[in-house]
Amino acid sequence: MTIAITLDAEIINSLDLAPVQKIIDNLLTTGVVAAYEQQLSFSINYPLDEDDPRELPEIPEIRLWFIRLDSRYPWLPFLLDWKAGELARYTAMLVPHQFSVSEGLQFNPEALEIFLMYKLFVLGDWLPQYSINSPSRLKSMAQMLGYDLEDELFAMF
Repeated sequence: MTIAITLDAEIINSLDLAPVQKIIDNLLTTGVVAAYEQQLSFSINYPLDEDDPRELPEIPEIRLWFIRLDSRYPWLPFLLDWKAGELARYTAMLVPHQFSVSEGLQFNPEALEIFLMYKLFVLGDWLPQYSINSPSRLKSMAQMLGYDLEDELFAMF
C-alpha cells in the first residue's frame, strides 16, 4: 500500500509541509512505523515551460522544499518507496549531482558519502525508538546508493 503525497507549485513555493505532516503525524501516533516502511512516494506537479530541459531535482524551489522536509524529518528515507526510485530522487533533491544521458544520475561522490553516513546515523538512532533494530535495513539503504558497508560499522551505532 503506497502512500502518495501530491505536491503542487503552491505547496512547494510556500514551503508548506502540511501534506506530509498530516500523514507523518498520524503514522507516529499509531506507533506502527514498520508497517509504513518503503511505502511513501511523492507526486510532484510543478509547471515548467515546454522548452525547460531541467529535471525536477534541478529546480531550486523544489530542492528548497525537500531541504525543509529533510530538516523536519531526517529519518524520512526509511519510509520512501525505494523500489519505485523515491530514495534516489530524494537523494537527488539534497545531494549535488549531474545528469548524463549516457550515464544517468551522477552524484558528487563526497557529498553522497556525507549524506549517506548522516542518514545512517540518524536512522540508527531513530529506528530503535520503534523497536526496529535491524542493521540489514541500513545496509540495504546504503546498497541502494551504491555502497557496500561492513557489519562492523553498524555494530558501532
